[in-house]
Parts: sequence; structure tokens; C-alpha cells
Amino acid sequence: MSEPVRRSLFSRFFNGIWSIIVWCYRLVVIAVILLFILGFWFGKKGSSGLTVEDNVALVIAPSGELMEQIDIDPAQKFAEKFNGQPPSQTLLRDLITALDTARDDKRIPLAVVKLDDLSGAGLAQLEELNAAIDRFKAKGKPVYAFANTYEQAHYFVAAHATEVSLDPLGAVTVEGLSSYQNYFKDALDKLGVTVNVFRVGEYKSAVEPFLRNDMSEEAKAANRDWMSDLWTRYGTLVGTARELPADAVSNYVNGFANGMTVLRGDAAKYAEASKLVTHIETLQTFRQRIAKTVRMDADTGSFRQIYFGDYLRATRLASATAAATENHVGLVVVQGEIVDGDGQPGQAGGDSVSDLLDQARRDDNVQAVVLRVNSPGGSVFASEQIRRGVQALRDAGKPVVASMSSVAASGGYWVSMASDKIVAHESTITGSIGIFGIIPTFEGPLTKLGVHTDGVATTSLAGSMRIDRPLSAEVKTIVQASIDKGYRDFINGVATGRNLPPAAVDKIARGRVWSGLKAKQLGLVDSFGGLDDATKMAASLAKLQEGHYSLQEFTPESESPLQSMMRFFGSSMSRLQSRTSLTALITELKSAQELRHLTGWMNDPRGAYARCFCAVNLGFRE
Repeated sequence: MSEPVRRSLFSRFFNGIWSIIVWCYRLVVIAVILLFILGFWFGKKGSSGLTVEDNVALVIAPSGELMEQIDIDPAQKFAEKFNGQPPSQTLLRDLITALDTARDDKRIPLAVVKLDDLSGAGLAQLEELNAAIDRFKAKGKPVYAFANTYEQAHYFVAAHATEVSLDPLGAVTVEGLSSYQNYFKDALDKLGVTVNVFRVGEYKSAVEPFLRNDMSEEAKAANRDWMSDLWTRYGTLVGTARELPADAVSNYVNGFANGMTVLRGDAAKYAEASKLVTHIETLQTFRQRIAKTVRMDADTGSFRQIYFGDYLRATRLASATAAATENHVGLVVVQGEIVDGDGQPGQAGGDSVSDLLDQARRDDNVQAVVLRVNSPGGSVFASEQIRRGVQALRDAGKPVVASMSSVAASGGYWVSMASDKIVAHESTITGSIGIFGIIPTFEGPLTKLGVHTDGVATTSLAGSMRIDRPLSAEVKTIVQASIDKGYRDFINGVATGRNLPPAAVDKIARGRVWSGLKAKQLGLVDSFGGLDDATKMAASLAKLQEGHYSLQEFTPESESPLQSMMRFFGSSMSRLQSRTSLTALITELKSAQELRHLTGWMNDPRGAYARCFCAVNLGFRE
């Protein structure tokens, strides 16, 4: 047999095998979609029969990240349910609503808090959850907390429980707050990458990792200031909740090494001796103790209980829906990095958020709006789009109250500054009023590889922004002038919104980050409180009587779970047919996700950003 014939036969054989694989894949896709449709239908049907039995414990067990608005991809949400995984996002308002509803529900005598699966939240968000726990307790209903080990953020909530239980092999890992990051100057110099940075303000430290190998003294001073406020707040609230001195938490951290030595490495005993926990017991013992009140469930081997999500579905189905003509306070959420366009899940798109604000403006039933902000900022252009939407609401006679969650800094403050009022927490991270621009060029690495760039242009600006050419002095002047103007716009916007002289705003701006406590003292915030307080304030400004309005959330239109899955599988199908390596496909998907996570927010059309890299390590395991 000749070589060409042999190759032809082999090619036909391979193509035939590949066609069978693709055909089987299609069958799997169809089967999964059918299963999804049936599961969705049965799920909806089953949820309509949810009931709350008498004398059951309400279980508050959030998982994943605590969110202001669920923005997970529907396909991922389905995959989590299909695989039996806990949800990767939990809506903060669901936890609060469940506790507030159950406090007046005679069928619910107590609540149990279990936070093992909670992987991310801000201090201000946890404060709002704690306030709901305190309201539940104020009705004479106890709250019990249990964990194998309490991480720092988890303990902040557990401390508000009536009793705090810990496994005998566990620990309360309170350690303090920190903010560390990597610096790349030496690495960039070795690679020959030129990072052109344009900024205003000595405290706008977001660009420091590209310019230095360490944190500047100005940045350290500013970070120590707001982190000290947050740490003091943590200790004070925990001490109050556990009826301990305000310095009890700091003493616990400072005495940890000595305590572990004295107690021969028994971290649970140290937490008990420090009065941070009330019971050292196994989960089984904990269950039996709770069952003395609500009895045991023979089917599960645990105490009789209802999960907060099921409780919400049951109580919402039982409650009457609001009339179509009812007055509403609109709720629009700005969550994640602020980006140009519609944005991806986890981002706040300038187009999408401004569209929601416009919907609220055109809705005759909406009398006022709460802008809920949990964002470190991002694109200046997108932030300005959102601010204009807020201003348009006010021009239409609809008051707007900004409700700051854990972070509302840089662009997060920009979108808030036109509001009638700004409500925050003492532990909110805000301020960082400043902007910057970053333009990297790679002529150095290319030259080392033997790649050179040359050509002609009709003007000195034509082709001047290529990443394979160094920036000229003329271009640098233009970009810096643009950044300076953006900073002036920011300052003037804050001055107008806060009724402060521009010079006074400049003194507290310069890119400096503040705690909510200091922000109120400086006039950047009007009052302290959570979403509920902001809602009441907005209603009051609109002259709405309490009990005669409801909160209406405006959310971006998203594809249905079925559409999302069809898109996902359709995309995978086309890729599978065009590639011979599934490993290559997976690698490409992972690379794209990592790249978007690092730089996906950098899409401002002018390259100007109001972004705060002010994350604090609250104690979640990374």
C-alpha cells in the first residue's frame, strides 16, 4: 500500500472517530439541557409547596461571597446545583430579610448561624447582618453559632450570637487586619517594559506597584489610619456583643502565643478562657442541645430546621404581592469594578447601570432611589455615566440616597457624589478621590528579541500610542493634562455635591483613602447606617409615609438559564469541532479568565481610572 493511500485511510479513520465523539457530545448536551428543563420545572413546582413547620430553627448558613446583587452566570448557577455544590454567591439582603421576617414568626423560636462556607464579605456588610441578628435577639429569640474553626470574619458575626460553640479541635483565628501587595519595578526593569504613569496626588497609591519595589511612606501612613479605624471598630463591636472590654480582642491576639504555651497548644481552650466562646463541643453534641428546644428530625439525624433560602421562598409565596400602583423606592446596585459598556458578571458597566437609573427615572411608581455602592471604582468615563444618571433623577424631582457598603472608593465615590445624601458605615472604605492613567510600552523586550519598529507618519501624533514605541514628551504632556482635568472634575463634583469649597476638598482628596468614620468627620458622608436606613431616608425625602412604599430593585436584563447554557454549549461545540486538543481548549479558557480578572476592568476609552486598590485582609482563607 502506497504512502498517500495509507495517509488517506488514516485520515478517514481519524475523522470518523472524531465525528463519533462530536456526535456523542451533542447527545450529552441535549440530555443535559433536557435534564435542566425538567429540574427547573420540578424545582419550581416543588418550591410552590414549601411550608414552614411549627417549632423549627432558622438556619443562617451563607456560602461563597456575600453580595449586594447576585450576578453569577446562570449556567454556572445551574452547574453548582447539578453538582450539589453550595452557591458561590449569597445575597446579603436575603439573610437580613429572613431574620427580620422570622423574628415575628411564632413558628421560629431560635436561629442557628453557621458560616463555614462563607468565603468573602466586607466588614460593613457583616455589620448589617449583625444588626439583623441583634434585632432577632431583641424579640427574646436566642441565636446559636457553631463552627469547626472561626476565621476572623466569621467570628465577627458569631460574636453576636447568644451562645458561641466551637469544636474541641478548633480555634478562633482572630489576627488583625493587613494590606499587602506585590511590587513589580525590578521585574519590569529586567524585562525592559516601560510603564508610563500619570496621576494626581501623593496618596494615589494604586500605581505604586509599577513604580516601586515597596509601599511609599505616604501610602503606609494612609493605610495605617483607615485600617486602625476598622480594627478598632472590630474590637469595639465584638467586645460589646460578648460583654467584654473593648480591648479584649487585641489582648486575645497579643496573648495568643503565651496562651497556647500555657494551655499546651489547645486553641479552643484559649478561646474559651478568653471568653470568646461559650461552649466547646462537637457538632453532634451541639445538634442534640438545640434539639432540646425544637426536637430531633429522625430523617436527617439533626435538629428540626429550615434553611433561610427555603424560609424566604415559603414566606414570600404566602405574602400578598404589592399593588402595581404602589409607591416604590427604587434600588440600583453598583457592585464590583466600574467598567465601560455593559460589563461582565462581577463588574458594574457604565451603560448597564446608567440604563437602570434611567428606567427608575421613567417609572412613575418610583418616587426615590437608593444607589447601593460596593465598588473600588474603575473607569472614569463609566463612573461619570452613572453620576449623570443620578443627576438626571434629581433633576426629575426624584431624590437619590447613596448607600455605601464595605467599599465605595475612587469611582465608587464618584458615582455617589451627586446624591442628595450619602449613608455609610464607620467601617466603610471610601474616599480615594483621585485618578490615574497607565500606558505600558514594550519597545525594550521587543528590541531584545531583535524586533524593531520604524516607519513614517503625517503628524507627530500619528502612531504615537503604539505599544511597541516609547511615548514622546508631547504625548506625555497631553495625557497628563487630561488626567489633571479629570482630577479637577472630580474635585469640583465633590465640592458641588457636598457643598464644600474646592480647595477644602483637594486637601482631603489627593487619592487618600478614609474610613467611613473619618469620612463623616470630613463631610464626605452625611450619616451612618445600612441599606434599610438609606431606604427610609430616601422615602422621607420623597415625603412617603412609612408602610406606604416598598423597595423595588432594578436589575440588568440577563439571559435565561436555558439561553446561557445554550450559548455555553454552542460556543464549546464550535471550539471542539475546530480543535483536536481538549486540553488546549481548557488551557485557553483558564488563561482568558485569569487575564480578565487582572485587567478586565481597564477599558476606559481615554485610559483614565478612578480605582482604589484598598482591599483589606479580613481573615478569610485565600
